Amino acid sequence: MKAVVLAGGLGTRLRPLTLNTPKPIVPIFDRPFLYQQIDLLRKLPDIDEIILSLNYQPEAIERVVGDGSTLGIPIRHIVEPTPLGTGGAIKYACRNIKGTVVIFNGDVLTDTDLQAVVELHRKRSAYATIVLTPVDNPWAYGLVETDGRCNVTRFLEKPNPDEVTCDTINAGIYVLETDTFDRIPDDTNWSVERQFFPSLVDRNETFVAHVNRGYWLDIGTPEKYIQAHRDIMTGRCQAYPFFDRHARDSLVAPDATVSSKAKLEAPCFVSSGARIEAGARISAHTVIGQGCVVGADAVIDAGILWPGATVGHGAVLTDAILGHGVRIDAHARIGPGTVIGDRSVITRYSRLS
Repeated sequence: MKAVVLAGGLGTRLRPLTLNTPKPIVPIFDRPFLYQQIDLLRKLPDIDEIILSLNYQPEAIERVVGDGSTLGIPIRHIVEPTPLGTGGAIKYACRNIKGTVVIFNGDVLTDTDLQAVVELHRKRSAYATIVLTPVDNPWAYGLVETDGRCNVTRFLEKPNPDEVTCDTINAGIYVLETDTFDRIPDDTNWSVERQFFPSLVDRNETFVAHVNRGYWLDIGTPEKYIQAHRDIMTGRCQAYPFFDRHARDSLVAPDATVSSKAKLEAPCFVSSGARIEAGARISAHTVIGQGCVVGADAVIDAGILWPGATVGHGAVLTDAILGHGVRIDAHARIGPGTVIGDRSVITRYSRLS
């Protein structure tokens, strides 16, 4: 059985971080985000290959992920000739594939039991199975209604509060039969959510839902990207690098250099080759990327530093994200919500918020 990861999105909500780094390979701690999904797919014993459906900066993704030889599963890269939408991308990636495929949106962090999803699909001899997840504010999303036997009955786009009939939304994970793809036009921008799935409902074909009540997060905004790190650090999401929710330890790479006069508050993460100088303070929920430097007396309060970033003497960073190679000079103050793109320089005593 094949798995397809839809990894062709532009990542516009995460700009400027995704101008040089496609969303599927933005770092989560010290690994590309895509590796979290590969970890989950590898747990399925029937999966013998993962296909990455690419469009935006495919060479960058291919360079990082390779053929999967270091990840324990064969990986093939397929580049859309033009943006084909989710449905078109699935059909294009599944050319010459027969039978059942698992589809995974490229921006979802989850602990969904994929084996249970596949078993439901097979038990019901379904044309399609969709994973749903409950949300607290259903009126902000497109909802998916089901009946008592888990059959999908209706898709409801962003209803008014008085129209809400359920709390389950599309989680971006599907099990599909490739012989249904003939209804998707070739080389055409087509939506699996708005066109393919409604066709199954309209034809009364067996289309079932698995409701995942575990962890699920779309990492597509800076706020959600930060939340993903915090959820892993606090143990709310059980994913690499697997923090102990009870011990609340910090994870510090063996070759990182941390001054005995620096203060680290757990849980935080310090990657390989990083250096933290005397008097620096690193608060809980901070991520210091590979090769980063935090100068003397600097304060990093719940920030995320991508590889190669430097924070100068006495600078203060609060709830912000620094891209690759960003340089924050001495005594600058970077306030909550700030996202700074790759290789930017913030000069001494500057203030950003």
